[in-house]
Amino acid sequence: MSTANADSDSGSDPRSNPRRDPRSAELAANVADVNERIDRACNAAGRSRDELTLVAVTKTWPADDVVRLAILGVTDVGENRDQEAAPKHDDVALLDPSMQLRWHFIGQLQRNKARSVARYCDVVQSVDRESLIAALATARDPEVPLTVLLQVSLDGQTARGGALADDIPSLADAVESTASLRLGGVMAVAPLDADPDEAFARLWRISERLRIDHPIATAVSAGMSGDLEAAIRQGATHVRVGTSILGHRPAFG
Repeated sequence: MSTANADSDSGSDPRSNPRRDPRSAELAANVADVNERIDRACNAAGRSRDELTLVAVTKTWPADDVVRLAILGVTDVGENRDQEAAPKHDDVALLDPSMQLRWHFIGQLQRNKARSVARYCDVVQSVDRESLIAALATARDPEVPLTVLLQVSLDGQTARGGALADDIPSLADAVESTASLRLGGVMAVAPLDADPDEAFARLWRISERLRIDHPIATAVSAGMSGDLEAAIRQGATHVRVGTSILGHRPAFG
């Protein structure tokens, strides 16, 4: 279903006068708060803010909100369900064809959705098996390679997504053997009830080992609304923030 007109929070066009749009004001305040958290975390870790990319996770939110965020300078967009993300991507293009966004797929991805995702995404952060690598490689034009991150399961529970750490080298080799995929780095979610610093430190060590053979794989995507500070302390280059920017809304399904 199209999401272009799904914004019930405000009837105003977010492009016409953002200062008079209540939702734009809400998002601006939230983005400012998140950026302040990132700035403080970078300062505490002795890191440059330029090392961090903020990915706004817009799942369940309408295309209008993606446009609002882009106006605010947040142009990396994360989605986790193709059936929502594909029409939203197209709706944003209709709302503003000049909008320059970078779309990240961050959810578990089935092979039968690979062709659709490869059409509109710039980055797939949740690659965790060779069959998915093959499906994405077949679906993507080699002239415009798709960046992929290898998702790591930090607790060994692969049913929820993510490959075992021992499998990362072979998956990296499989990506590098294709012409239509580019190995970007690694991604993980801190396990429930785990110390996020310990979890993300482990991810950093996996990234270090990966970069010995694949030096271009520098991205480390870790940290969400509740644990982005720990991720930044442990070397994350990308943080994926949804609730702290967009607020709470019941999930689809």
